[in-house]
Amino acid sequence: MAVLPKPKKAEINIDSGDIRIDRFRASGPGGQNVNRRETAIRITHLPTDITVSSQAERRQEQNKENALNLLRAKLLEKKREKRQKKMEGKRQSQIGQAERSEKIRTYNFPQDRITDHRINENWHHIEEVLNGDLDEITKALKESEEEEIIQ
Repeated sequence: MAVLPKPKKAEINIDSGDIRIDRFRASGPGGQNVNRRETAIRITHLPTDITVSSQAERRQEQNKENALNLLRAKLLEKKREKRQKKMEGKRQSQIGQAERSEKIRTYNFPQDRITDHRINENWHHIEEVLNGDLDEITKALKESEEEEIIQ
């Protein structure tokens, strides 16, 4: 059994055309009232196919209110999960897998070498590059991009 937060009515609005309400006789203890009256409620949210039911109360209206509250809670949880997956997807696309193979460029100071792993090319004179002389690197990247477009 899961414990779900109770949403406010304004937080999750359920359109009456989006739900199907079934009434049925409750099961379990309850005497003649259970056998004669349809007090249990089953609500199906048609867009998401989420089904909830309530038969805890003796009156149909109370069971309907309980089922609607449960449906709101489940819809809110589904909305939160969707939002969290979207955020996780954005985060994952930004950081990648954090593997060595995802490196773009390596600066090797002892060997005075810069390696661009995307085009597999090396340059020397790190100090000049760090001071802003990027002409060689940008030229090589543009040429590589043009080659990809041609192919």
